[in-house]
Amino acid sequence: MSDKKLRELIMHFNKVPLRQRDFEFPDLLGAAYEYLIRDFADSAGKKGGEFYTPRDVVRLMVQIADPHEGMSVYDPCTGSGGMLILSKEYVEESGGDGRNLALSGQERDGSVWAISKMNMLLHGIPDADLRNNDDGTLEDPAHIAGGELQRFDRVITNPPFSMNYSADGIPFPERFRYGYTPEKGKKADLMFVQHMLAVTRPGGMVTTVMPHGVLFRGGDEGKIRTGFLEHDVIEAVIGLGPQLFYGTGIPACILVLRPVGSKPAERKDKVLFINADRDYREGRAQNYLEPEHVEKIVSAFRAFEDVPAFARVVSRQELAENDDNLNIRRYVDTTPEPEPQDVRAHLHGGIQIREVEAKADLFAAHGMKPEHLLVPKAEGYLEYADVVAERRDLRRLVESDPGAVAAEASVQAAIERWWKYEEPRFDKLETAADLVELRKELIGTFRSALQAAPLLDHFAISGIVASWWGESLPDLKALATLGYKGLVEAWVATVLDALGEEKAKVDPLDHKVAKALLPEYLEQLAALEAEVAELDTTIKAASASDDDDAEPDEEAFSPAELKKRKSQLTTAKRKLKIEKAAFAHRLAEASEALDASSARHIVLAAMEHDLLREAEARVGRHREAVVAIFEAWWDKYQTPLSTLEAERDIAAAKLAGYLKELGYE
Repeated sequence: MSDKKLRELIMHFNKVPLRQRDFEFPDLLGAAYEYLIRDFADSAGKKGGEFYTPRDVVRLMVQIADPHEGMSVYDPCTGSGGMLILSKEYVEESGGDGRNLALSGQERDGSVWAISKMNMLLHGIPDADLRNNDDGTLEDPAHIAGGELQRFDRVITNPPFSMNYSADGIPFPERFRYGYTPEKGKKADLMFVQHMLAVTRPGGMVTTVMPHGVLFRGGDEGKIRTGFLEHDVIEAVIGLGPQLFYGTGIPACILVLRPVGSKPAERKDKVLFINADRDYREGRAQNYLEPEHVEKIVSAFRAFEDVPAFARVVSRQELAENDDNLNIRRYVDTTPEPEPQDVRAHLHGGIQIREVEAKADLFAAHGMKPEHLLVPKAEGYLEYADVVAERRDLRRLVESDPGAVAAEASVQAAIERWWKYEEPRFDKLETAADLVELRKELIGTFRSALQAAPLLDHFAISGIVASWWGESLPDLKALATLGYKGLVEAWVATVLDALGEEKAKVDPLDHKVAKALLPEYLEQLAALEAEVAELDTTIKAASASDDDDAEPDEEAFSPAELKKRKSQLTTAKRKLKIEKAAFAHRLAEASEALDASSARHIVLAAMEHDLLREAEARVGRHREAVVAIFEAWWDKYQTPLSTLEAERDIAAAKLAGYLKELGYE
């Protein structure tokens, strides 16, 4: 940008008060900046991954590292600063003082360093020790005290993958006690890991993202890996799913390391392998770790015990027997069991009872009795009941099954009871600081309230409330600062601002505050839109018929009738335009007329709705798993070989007849 444009930008923002007391909540600028960084990373492709690690992955790493008040946290490849900011937030959520946390980092790209510095300032962290050094952390570490490298309690980072480096004149060579990787071939990954270990205090911990290649490549990297294991510095290797990071679909892993002699006694000479490559939610362009996935991984790490098809503690001896290959699937294979195939069922139809019994736990959790859809066929086999005429019937029958409906309703009822009990807690919010205790209480009581619902496991239950809390946090901060009426007014302001945007990402009329304040008006708009759509479709169909050379349809409009319909469409469009133009005035008017009690009802009802939506998403996934099983059995066994052969013979006979008629035989 030119200096002139920059001056204009500064003058523009100079008109707007930007003090904390002018915001909906104290951290508003930080939240807005974080949104912009994420939005830019979304559109920047591979470049986005160079400075921004998805926040769900960062939360996982910070929870594993478990920083405490009074510690120092260091990121040698700071990027946008998310590791450090979320470390502070984690300490505060745990009840500690985030200000009593020494945050340090280094970034080689000056532009990215500026982003991270601004990110810290806007999150109220003015004293973070962030340094910019063009040569980077390996060749020119910036945190030095008294001629020695500074040491830190926690190192949490996502360094650039697969870089080249220069060993010539590299300072502090004692960092690389386990050896040097090749300078070419993009293999600097374990050099970064050695630097991290070298700057970690005794008793500290390193949590770093790494490409999978460092786990099994031989040569110099293999020797370094053996050195790590001989000195017992690797505590855990955690495999993640694909497409979690920006700009790459390659799955990565997280290494957890401790300096020599720092492992807890019960973990000495052992490495925990966690294979979470199937634990993620699929997205269109990118996959996501949800709170339940994070909790599952963190719980397994803290327990440091075997979990079937997920985690395994491996001894140093076994690793040595495998040539110190740390390939995760060698120790924890998550490949699903092969789909059972019953030859007799393929030949004659039917579903073996043992296949159905193997899914009993899943069906029972969802309240589904398979005998509602399956009836005895022959000894040891079942077949679909008469109510299942086609494959598409299966979804409808599962969704309407009385047991399944009751199981799903019990989840909703449990949440509604819990919400009614906890509602008064929101009335006591006075400052954003009160949210720390509120979060602890809500997460704890929510788990207790839903533990009797077998449809959702422990991790899904935790995921519901954690996802809801994360999505609702800006509103909760605003509620604590502004109160119920103030939050409603903030929502209204958001909607009115969006009305002025040419390409708003969300339809302002679909906002929860619009639905709450103007339900009848929105119904009227919906009816008008439906009328316009119906008239438009009818007129287009009639016009297309007029252009066709075929015989006219008996129900085709006469010219007079068509003209009448076009006039009705014009009138309906005009009325719709007028009504939409009145939306802003109606919304502002309804907001001003709102009393405190009504504002409270609107806010809490909207929050409860959002929580129930999170629950429905998890319930829906469980329902889909049930449907998928019945559909798989249909696909495998519904059409036996004898039927396929008969259909083939009929088709072959038809083809032979056609060929004969055409004179080919």
